[in-house]
Amino acid sequence: MSTGPLETDPRFWVLSEALASYAGDANDPLVLEGEVVHASVALVLRARDPLEILLIKRATSERDPWSGHMALPGGRRDDSDSDAVDTARRETLEETAVDLAGMGTPLGRLDDVRPSSPRLPKLAISPFVFGVAADVGASVASREVEQVFWVSIDALRAPETQSAINIPLPGGPRDFPSFELSGEHVWGLTYRILVQFLEVYPFGELGSAPGS
Repeated sequence: MSTGPLETDPRFWVLSEALASYAGDANDPLVLEGEVVHASVALVLRARDPLEILLIKRATSERDPWSGHMALPGGRRDDSDSDAVDTARRETLEETAVDLAGMGTPLGRLDDVRPSSPRLPKLAISPFVFGVAADVGASVASREVEQVFWVSIDALRAPETQSAINIPLPGGPRDFPSFELSGEHVWGLTYRILVQFLEVYPFGELGSAPGS
């Protein structure tokens, strides 16, 4: 029997323990609330030193309220999905060619997030965390995606990465907190999910494996 990232990288085991005490079980059923649409995203960690997180830049589209934004792979739940975790796996495969069903180890989940603006769709987004081996690659696999990025967790946590982005709104421009990575701003829902993840991240200043 082959071993997966959870068995071969001690950081994933430690992280799965931290996530277990942070949010509900990954298989908890979603609570249906009126016309709220449910979606899932995958926070995929690659077992390099330091760990790396998979991000995408969404393609420009007039039909997409998050057009051109940096994001985690994911999307709305489909009738064919068996559960919310399955949605995260399917969307990640469709968008980045990363097969989490075959190559990923589920580590846990974070709290659901929802858009705060009434102008955005009524969504409940469930973030799920996965670990993959160091040699797993990602690529643009959908016309909805412009680019894929592997971002070092140390870069994400660096003080100089903390930034802000000015967004024009009907009531006037407003600054939003962001991470500035690879020349792009990560803000909004994705920023909130990554902040959640950093709150539970159990390691010290560096994302290195214990003892390295």
